[in-house]
Formats: sequence, structure tokens, C-alpha cells
Amino acid sequence: MADRINKTEKNENQTIKNQRIEEKKREKDNKIRNTKSKDSGAKLIFDNHILCAQFLRGYTDVELLKEVQAEDIEDISERFLWMWQEGRDSDSVKKIHLNGSTGEETLYLIALIEHQSSVDQDMAFRILRYIVQILTDYADEQEERQKGITKRKDFRYPPVLPVVFYDGKGNWTAETNFRDRVYLKEVLDRFIPSFHYLVVPLSKYTNQELVDKGDELSLIMLIDKLRSTADFYNLGEIPDEYFENISRNSPESVLKLIGKIISVLLLRMNVPKEEVASFTDQIERRNFTMLFENFEAYDVQETRRVSKAEGKAEDVLELLEENGTVPEELKERIMMETDLSMLKKWLKAAARAESVEQFIKDMD
Repeated sequence: MADRINKTEKNENQTIKNQRIEEKKREKDNKIRNTKSKDSGAKLIFDNHILCAQFLRGYTDVELLKEVQAEDIEDISERFLWMWQEGRDSDSVKKIHLNGSTGEETLYLIALIEHQSSVDQDMAFRILRYIVQILTDYADEQEERQKGITKRKDFRYPPVLPVVFYDGKGNWTAETNFRDRVYLKEVLDRFIPSFHYLVVPLSKYTNQELVDKGDELSLIMLIDKLRSTADFYNLGEIPDEYFENISRNSPESVLKLIGKIISVLLLRMNVPKEEVASFTDQIERRNFTMLFENFEAYDVQETRRVSKAEGKAEDVLELLEENGTVPEELKERIMMETDLSMLKKWLKAAARAESVEQFIKDMD
């Protein structure tokens, strides 16, 4: 009897455990399916330590970080989740062990991701708050290890490097030094906190500059630059050797990540899910060249818009023809119109008109 009860309890515990695993899996999938492509894409870059290391080595121009490797990076973002404002869950905090050190030679990295069409002018203050909390957390941690250590003369706080990755349109126009956000700085200059944050604007890199870097992150940043399907066509001009090198040397985990980022982009463009899956499959099969060569067939958003406009134009003509012959010049004008709001206006005018002539008067 006791054995049966124990067996039942084990089965129930296993069922609960499986349910929790499924819930976590669903949460993870939901994050990946987020249609805010810039949110997901940029966050996934910094969540992956291989890509994060590539970013620090190749895009920050900080000498201390030129040799940083994935294993030198430790994510500690969870300690500061309470600080993230709504819409800031893509920000992250990393502990960088310089030269592979696990001791005092540690740098804290704040990675903030900006993709809005407008620049956050108060970024310096946001970063100041992050810095204060990171150093407070560090001090508390050291005090737990050795009571009173922060009061010693030789105690030092670790450096904090704030980096803003900006993939929005236009230039970053916000002040990068907190002091410049404070009035009376000319008079009280030396009493005002002064620090810079580093801005890495994606727009400053040409496609060729990214190709020259030749790593997985450069490909993701090329994808991140896409603003239209015409940009995708330009990727077809990139030498095959670039794609072949990445597809040949990339770890499976990074290939899957690239697939996820492209999937988010395509879903935002309303590409059908089964076609998105086909694209992802090509990437995971290391078939990058065919992916970009064939993208022209997937100009879905534009195709659907034009198709809808053509349908509206035909509806307008159908109503007009009930009132008589429609001049060829008028037919051509209606069929050439692609503005859906204008076509809706004309459709209402055609429905009211008692003659083609009256429609012509009302259409403008």
C-alpha cells in the first residue's frame, strides 16, 4: 500500500515538473516570437556570450576588451531586474573578467539597446542610476565577504563601462556625459558627476565594413540594418566567400540564433510562418547564399499592399461602368493609384455618383 502511495506521489511530482518545464519552454518561445524585431534581435545578441564578446572586441574600440572571450563574460542582469523600466527588458549587465581573471580585474558592462525613432535624451541619467546600483551591489557583496572593507583607504570600486547600441535611424543626439545634463556646470563643474557612455551606432557602418569583420555578429548587424526588401537584395551582392566562411565556422547555437533573428524580421513583414520556417531551416543547414538570392520572391508586404490597391481600383471601375462608358484615361488613373485611403474615397464617390461625369467632379 505504501509503495503504491509513494509511486503515485512520484508520478504527480514528475507531472508537475514536466508542466513547469513546458511553461518555461512556452515563455522562452514567446520571447523569441516577439514581433518587435529590434527588441528581440538586439537582446539575443547580448544574451549570447560569443556574440557579446565579438561586439566588445570589434565595435567598442576599448583596448582592454580587444582580447575578451565568451568564457570571460558573466551575465548578472537578474540582480537588477527590479530596475528595468517597462520596455527596458532588453538592457543587460555583464561582469567581464579581464584577461580571464576571476579576481579583482573585473569590469562591469551595462549594455543598453536603443532602436526608437527618437533618441532618449535622458540616457545619461538612466545610466547614472544603473551605475549607482551596480556599485552598491558590489559594495554589499564585498562587505559580506569582509566586514568593513569598503571603509578602508585602499578599497577600490570596479570600473563600469556603459555602452548604448543604437540601431535607430539618424544620428545619436543625446548628451553622452551626465555633467552636460546639469545646469550651472560652468560654475560647479568639479562638484558634478562626470562620466561618458559609449554609443555604438549601427548606421555608421557600411555593408562593406561589416563584411570585412567576417564574423557572425557582422552578419546579424547586416540583417539588423535592413529597412526594406531592397536592402535584402543588396545582400545578394556580398561575396559568397563571406557567407561560406560564416556558415562553415559558426557554432550550431549561433546559427540557430541567426535564424531566430531573421525569423522575427520576416514575421514582422507578414511572411507566412511556413515560409519563415523554410528560411530558418536554410540557415541551420548552413545554406546562406541561397537564402539571400531567393529573398526577392518574399516581398510580401509590398505585394499584398499593391494587390489590395488593385482590388479596390477594380471595385471603383465596376461601379462606374454601371453608369456608362469609362474613358481610358480615367481607367488608367484609377488603376495606377496605390494610395488605399484615396481609393476608398473614390469607391464611396463611385457608389454615390449617378454618372461618370459626376464621379469625375467628385473624385478631387
